[in-house]
Amino acid sequence: MNSTEIQVLSAGAVKTGVRAAADAFRDQGLGNVALRFATAPTLRAQVIEGASADVIIVPPPGMSTISESGKIDNASRVMLGCVGAGVAVRDGAPVPAIDSVDSIKQALVEADSIAYNKASTGLYIEALFARLGIAEALAEKVARQDNGAAVMTHLLQHPGRAIGFGAITEILVFADKGVRYVGPLPAEIQNYTCYEAAVMRKANCLEGAQAFVAFLGSPQGRRLLEQCGIEPPVRP
Repeated sequence: MNSTEIQVLSAGAVKTGVRAAADAFRDQGLGNVALRFATAPTLRAQVIEGASADVIIVPPPGMSTISESGKIDNASRVMLGCVGAGVAVRDGAPVPAIDSVDSIKQALVEADSIAYNKASTGLYIEALFARLGIAEALAEKVARQDNGAAVMTHLLQHPGRAIGFGAITEILVFADKGVRYVGPLPAEIQNYTCYEAAVMRKANCLEGAQAFVAFLGSPQGRRLLEQCGIEPPVRP
């Protein structure tokens, strides 16, 4: 590990925005940032078990759990923004109607494969299916994937009527790689996962970590995050 680099552990749903911010931070001569991405549950477990880093970026519930273990500087916590859930299919596959809860339920009935991840978005989708009373009927179609990229890969490799659910930011990364972004979930069942950044208590590059978290929360940092589909933390 290079101690002159700011070591950042981040949830994958905000990958494009965090990477854009890290590039701008470096280009302005503020420091080099080494980024490692994984699902939020994986990161939470790794940090609690002793993984070292300078900055951690996960949803607030995970950050609070990490905080309870004494691993972060609570005063440094910065809310970065929120990411909605969306629907995707493979280019060339039938495009489902998703403008209402009923239309999504119909699309799921007609699908022969349904993919979502094991991270925050996937946990919400799993709970949503149960709330809508369709979890048991769809169980045999579900192809649970480790992360958002794996969901998109499943769509690309599936020849039939596959539907994928994921963070909108992650879907957009594959928009020019054979995946079609159908749109967001309807407002009445939409779910926003928010993300926070914090400085680790045992940061090896403390000043750099503090500077990068401050940059993420600055007007420039927030603009970069928003340009990558990460919505402002306070929505109308």
